[in-house]
Amino acid sequence: MSDDGVGVRVAQRLQQEFRFPAGVTVLDGGTLGLDLLPRFEGVTRLLVIDALETGGPPGTTVRLVGDELPVALKTKLSPHQMGLQDLLAVAELQGNCPEEMILWGVQPANIEVGMELSAPVAAQLDFLVAKSLDELAAWGAHPATR
Repeated sequence: MSDDGVGVRVAQRLQQEFRFPAGVTVLDGGTLGLDLLPRFEGVTRLLVIDALETGGPPGTTVRLVGDELPVALKTKLSPHQMGLQDLLAVAELQGNCPEEMILWGVQPANIEVGMELSAPVAAQLDFLVAKSLDELAAWGAHPATR
């Protein structure tokens, strides 16, 4: 769905360009929603990159932490955001909600059917990859360049 694929693109870049230490999984959750629930077992930290309604112009990025995530996900851009909100709620009920959660969101310009990111969102890819690495480093995870 065009800009809704920004998280997928960041995950692909991370997987292609870096090797991650044990305990770090880079995963394209896509539209899996509740099917991701078993993956939350034992997860203490969660970093999500996604298209998100920020209220700003296309390409605007925001960093949300902890309890800000479910609130931000109430404004849905796509079916998988509904799944992420539900996933976090069920994980919490099961006692498997990560202790630390961070979401880097980017305001989409286009969520129509298509494979290409809009120019404002594509322009944020390097920034989102860098911020992902910064967040992981703050958690003590330092990937090696491939």
